[in-house]
Amino acid sequence: MTSEVPTLGAAPQSLRGAWMALAGLSAVFLFEMLDNSILNVALPTIGRDLNASTSSLQWVTNSYAVVLGGLMLAFGALADRFGRRRIMLIGLALLGLASLATAFVTTTEQLIAVRAVMGVAAAMTTPGSMALAFRLYTGDDLRVRATTLISTVGLVGLAIGPTLGGFVLTVAPWQALLLVNVPIAVLALIGVRAGIAADTEAELHRDPVDVAGAGLATAAIVFALVAPTLFVEKGAGSGWPWASAVAALAGAAGFVVRERSARFPLLDLRLVALPLVSSGLAFKAAAGLATAGLSYLVTLQLQLQWGWSPAHAAVGLLPQVVVLIAGGALVRPFVEWAGLERAAWISSAAVVSGLAVYAVLGSLAYVWIALALVLVAAGLRVVGVVAAVNVMRGLPQNRTTIGAALVDTATQVTSGVGVAISGTFLAALFTGAIADPDWSAHQSGQFQHAVTIAALTLTALAAVLVGWGFARGRRAAETVSP
Repeated sequence: MTSEVPTLGAAPQSLRGAWMALAGLSAVFLFEMLDNSILNVALPTIGRDLNASTSSLQWVTNSYAVVLGGLMLAFGALADRFGRRRIMLIGLALLGLASLATAFVTTTEQLIAVRAVMGVAAAMTTPGSMALAFRLYTGDDLRVRATTLISTVGLVGLAIGPTLGGFVLTVAPWQALLLVNVPIAVLALIGVRAGIAADTEAELHRDPVDVAGAGLATAAIVFALVAPTLFVEKGAGSGWPWASAVAALAGAAGFVVRERSARFPLLDLRLVALPLVSSGLAFKAAAGLATAGLSYLVTLQLQLQWGWSPAHAAVGLLPQVVVLIAGGALVRPFVEWAGLERAAWISSAAVVSGLAVYAVLGSLAYVWIALALVLVAAGLRVVGVVAAVNVMRGLPQNRTTIGAALVDTATQVTSGVGVAISGTFLAALFTGAIADPDWSAHQSGQFQHAVTIAALTLTALAAVLVGWGFARGRRAAETVSP
């Protein structure tokens, strides 16, 4: 189903031919990857500094993911109508301002609000980055190379984020970790503005925006992520968590009904049903779920249960750093050997395997945590490129922006779910304040029990997604076979 797509001017014949655009788009992806990874290592410090509860710490990371996941489709649709470059530049300016506001945060509620605004900015920038990168080139080889370059920059940020954050925390307050987004936003703004031409009228369309569809999608995601926390805080006997769960299901059902009946739907559900598209989305969702959950749990385990300092914990995450950085050289040869579809499911299976190793053996010794980090990082290194390219290949040529929004929505929503599941089990099974420095043996046992159950749950969910993706990928291969 591969087809030529319209490009912004003459299609460059090499990566160097679009270096300014790639630099700006790489900076956008760097923010997306660096932000949560560098924040995770600071969660214990933030908890002590702001006297935050477990649920509050969960929402420090989840507020960003909820807003981003809920608004990404809407901003993807707006970008197709009003200009991808224009929406991205506005989002980058908002990102810089929101990051500056971190310097003035004094309460958990203020930090959650700032994170939510940063989620709005990310929703404006993330879908356009993949769509514009895909449209820079007309051949799959250059598309894979460009996407690999952009993802390499972002994954380097994901890799060095915890390490960098751990060392920064030894000499500076935690607010410094979020202020690093300011120069990244400036670099991205310069690169996008100078390297990418403004969209022309021929590249846009003026169909009415499906406001009702956007509202239903956002509501469904928000209520789905709020419900687990309410079950812990209010208990199953309260009506609030059940109301949130029902609202999530109602929002999802309403969204499906709306999109099937709307003359100009926010998302044409027939696109999601395309085998290559649904396969790629399943692989990306599994990777997002596993990566976010593992990062959250390992960071808390090393610092809170094992008593490692932030710097020591940062060193403990180095296996992930090495694989994410060094693995970039292996992506292209591996994809050429395995093919795009096969490479996607093999790498996704590696992510699930790493999470399973952590769930079963992570409490025994650090070596098992290191192995889990290596497997997840190796799988993520490949699936981050090939699954996204597969989704874009499977879509009609005039739907690449909404396709990019779908890819990132799947990743961000499942990342939020991964953190929500992990945080919910911890809040439900751990008694006392999790940020307290001195745990009893009973509390340590509670923590490990919660971590094991959370990791096993995430492993099972990720495995189901990978199995579904594999089945859909085989159907896509059968469809194009003679």
